[in-house]
Amino acid sequence: MTETPTIHGDGGRDAAGPSAFEQLAAAPARHQLVMLTMGRVIAPVIWALTELRVADHLAAGPLPVGELARRTGTDEQVLLRMLRCAAAYQVFAERPGREFALTPMSELLRDDVPQSVRDLVLMNGTELFWRPYEAVLHTARTGRPAFEAVFGMPLFDYLETKPDLAGTFHRAMTAVNRGGVDAIAEAIASRPFTRVADIGGGQGYLLAALLERRPDGTGVLFDRPAALEGARALLDERGMSGRVELAPGDFFSEVPGGCDVYVLKLVLHDWADADAVRILKGVRAAMADGAGARLHVVEHTAGEPNTLDMVRLLDMDMLFCLGGRERSVEEYRALGEQADLRLTAQRRAGRFTVMEFAAR
Repeated sequence: MTETPTIHGDGGRDAAGPSAFEQLAAAPARHQLVMLTMGRVIAPVIWALTELRVADHLAAGPLPVGELARRTGTDEQVLLRMLRCAAAYQVFAERPGREFALTPMSELLRDDVPQSVRDLVLMNGTELFWRPYEAVLHTARTGRPAFEAVFGMPLFDYLETKPDLAGTFHRAMTAVNRGGVDAIAEAIASRPFTRVADIGGGQGYLLAALLERRPDGTGVLFDRPAALEGARALLDERGMSGRVELAPGDFFSEVPGGCDVYVLKLVLHDWADADAVRILKGVRAAMADGAGARLHVVEHTAGEPNTLDMVRLLDMDMLFCLGGRERSVEEYRALGEQADLRLTAQRRAGRFTVMEFAAR
């Protein structure tokens, strides 16, 4: 019989209770396999509860399901069943009297916590990352992204036609870019620099963290115009007014020159090898303007085979939705060599790998 986790007043789960993953690992192989394929159920349930802001309503403490239904404008019985499904995975916790409370996971669905993944969960529930999986066999047979077969154009072109989806996407990318910023900035700023360009840097969280570590440095934030929206407010809030140039553009056309440090964080994995090399060649050309300039590529890198590694799942998103791929350090080294760049150092920064390249 499975032990029921104990939920304490702070919304935490008693360490003695097995997590959903631990329960799954202890189950027979047949049950494990069926449960994995039933992921199609829990993912949209979590998305819907996130869209309804259930976690925000529980921020002050547990509530009866009837009150939650009133606040969210939902059917009480339906909401109860959805919450019980999520609670089976410890995303929420049911208490006596049909009350529900936050857990460590659902805390991260709140809008007002530093490590919130709310925007990322909402993005994963959009048509951008659901419908391409309807055409998995198209990619398997042709090697082409399923997204293009479903929508008739690449993802980034599609976003240009859908401002609401683009807003969700860019907010999610901002949430991703906040993750691990301090560890990445420490790794990059371990050597002095004068001017840094964050290529595809979005709102500028990483650039701001880098400049905080170099008070005399300046920066360039380079990205598509839509991705840069809101960047100036963030940079001003972080005290970077006057130190950062916003440079809208396309890294397939030209990359700003005159910097001694360039950063590509979670950019190359969006692209197939040939396009990734094009991006690297553009940065290499820009580096010629700065003596001793170096490039820092920040990516998730593939881990050991046969392990539950998030990178393997991200690789499927890259494959079906964008046509890109997750890579090993050696594969990034090979891409760099095609762009006349040599890998000079690598270091772990939390869940990321920071790879330093210099001109050959």
